Amino acid sequence: MNSRERIIETLNHRMPDRVAIDLGATNATGISAVVYAKLKKLLGINGGLIKVFDLMQQLAEPEIEVLDKIGGDAVMLRRLAPVLGVPVKAWKKSKLTDGTDCLQATTYNPVMNEEGDLLMYKITDGSDLVHPFRLNEDPELFDKGRVVAKLPKGSHAFCRVYHPLVNVNTVEELDKFGYPEIDDEELLFIEKEAKILYETTNKAICGSFYGNVFEIGQVYWGYQKFFENLMLEPELMKHFFEKRTDAYMRDLEKYLKAVGKYINIINFCDDLGTQGSLLMSPEMYREMIKPLHARMFGYIRKNYPDVKVFFHTCGAVYELIPDLIEAGIQILNPIQFTASGMDPVKLKKEFGKELVFWGGGVDTQHTLNAGTVDEVKKMAKEMLDILSPGGGYVFSQVHNIESCVPAENVLAAFETAKNYKN
Repeated sequence: MNSRERIIETLNHRMPDRVAIDLGATNATGISAVVYAKLKKLLGINGGLIKVFDLMQQLAEPEIEVLDKIGGDAVMLRRLAPVLGVPVKAWKKSKLTDGTDCLQATTYNPVMNEEGDLLMYKITDGSDLVHPFRLNEDPELFDKGRVVAKLPKGSHAFCRVYHPLVNVNTVEELDKFGYPEIDDEELLFIEKEAKILYETTNKAICGSFYGNVFEIGQVYWGYQKFFENLMLEPELMKHFFEKRTDAYMRDLEKYLKAVGKYINIINFCDDLGTQGSLLMSPEMYREMIKPLHARMFGYIRKNYPDVKVFFHTCGAVYELIPDLIEAGIQILNPIQFTASGMDPVKLKKEFGKELVFWGGGVDTQHTLNAGTVDEVKKMAKEMLDILSPGGGYVFSQVHNIESCVPAENVLAAFETAKNYKN
């Protein structure tokens, strides 16, 4: 059984020859390029190139040789501009934050300030950076030439510092703001890349669509203003969510027409929980967001039944899982079992027949970054014992592997999964 077959068996709730494994097939199951470089050395891989495709999180694009050694069964079909609107069309030599050689996008040109921070700027005339909130902007509302993200000195990832709608308070103002549209250049790019992955690898292909409905509002307004608006300006937010979903539906049809015949999974992300609770009441989710999720997921399930709906949401989301299933998700990630109510035994028992669980293999807040190799192996084995019986489980860590994680711990986790006996 090859990797693609193994994932397909898993997605159909059948037991494959071994537990399916993922490292880096989504933007929430990835690995810091700094750790990836160390993992390659640990695996004895001296050749190849370290490509940083996610500029904001500084995530590496895992090479097939690495995936084969750790047992990885899936690969990412990335977007042309994965984050911050910066297109990744070609590569140039660069350095990771720890000085390791790597490749970055030719369009990645941050500016260092006097404090040693790296700054990413919004598009200005003549810049080769692509504005992350582009199209139909009113220059009186949306400034050009300002910092949109910052990588503080000594850090290993960017954080957003720009929220273009923070001063927008009316529907009329909001309607002056345009939503990025997937264009012919990107459609040609993803179709070509999907075909290459399909024909040159035996890995399952996870298409990155994202389609954030709720979470994207936090990016546009900033956290405080966004949550204030949910309570004080619900009609404005409903209008925003609906217009954003209209744009997603326009793009989703084009996206799947281009790559639906190649991909096995389509990745959506919408963080709905914190460590201890939901970010909104269940009633608010059901009124404002669930119908929009159902609109997108239902389109896929009706028109592309072989493409499974992957949904990433962090945190304590137990109370919403029945709603997410009704909305149409088929794969739930990451299974953050340290969050309130997210007991993996209970999740498997209650939802294991309806959902594929993807992730939850080892805690990334404490054990993976601060535990010993033996502690990592023990936790991975415990989670495999809980989540793998009966099929419907893909092993991966709870979230992205950050720069502070020892490569030995990463290898321990994936070797445990690769060698696991059902």
